[in-house]
Amino acid sequence: MMRAAVFIAGTDTGIGKTHASCALLHALRAAGHDAVGMKPVASGCESTPDGLRNEDALALQAAGPAGVPYARINPLTLRDPLSPHLAAARDGVTIALPPLAEAFARLRAQHAPVVVEGVGGWRVPLAPSLLASELPRAWGLPVILVVGLRLGCLNHALLSARAIVDDGCELLGWIGNRIDPAMAAAEENLATLRALLPAPCLGVLPHGEPPSSAARHLDAALAALA
Repeated sequence: MMRAAVFIAGTDTGIGKTHASCALLHALRAAGHDAVGMKPVASGCESTPDGLRNEDALALQAAGPAGVPYARINPLTLRDPLSPHLAAARDGVTIALPPLAEAFARLRAQHAPVVVEGVGGWRVPLAPSLLASELPRAWGLPVILVVGLRLGCLNHALLSARAIVDDGCELLGWIGNRIDPAMAAAEENLATLRALLPAPCLGVLPHGEPPSSAARHLDAALAALA
């Protein structure tokens, strides 16, 4: 039975969580599932005639079913491209878990699975007493870790995986994302990740391939969610 939802974490900011999330949405929908993306908190939103909009959340919206209102996908929008707790302070907003949980529950009641994309890395602060990792913990979501394949990824991946497990979450596996096409010893680094991470590789996404096409590399991710 397909999982009702999954949380997409990242080893850092800018390593391709949205790209991997959109590719996974395309793979799920091609397999016949009514999958939808969600970005509970997004900083770095731009003013539009329709209100604040975030580029990553718009990509998730486009990769999912037609007609899902933006506010259901991204219920909390913040203007400045900063850590959410700082962006929220500038906007005079306090980020709290209950409203986000309510938004997630509404979306999950209408679509499955829900691909929930995190913000930044695993333990980015959302508020002084709330870390991003609390969302998958509170909602009981399995986690897929996106590893941006570049110099330094081994340390970032191993520390992130350790934190996910230590926080009591299920690490389903990891997806490698080739963000640096000139990365030295890329295959050796992938082999090291496969040997040292405490969960299987669920796919490796090539550089420069759109999510709709990159979805073909995620058969293992579909199997893990089944």
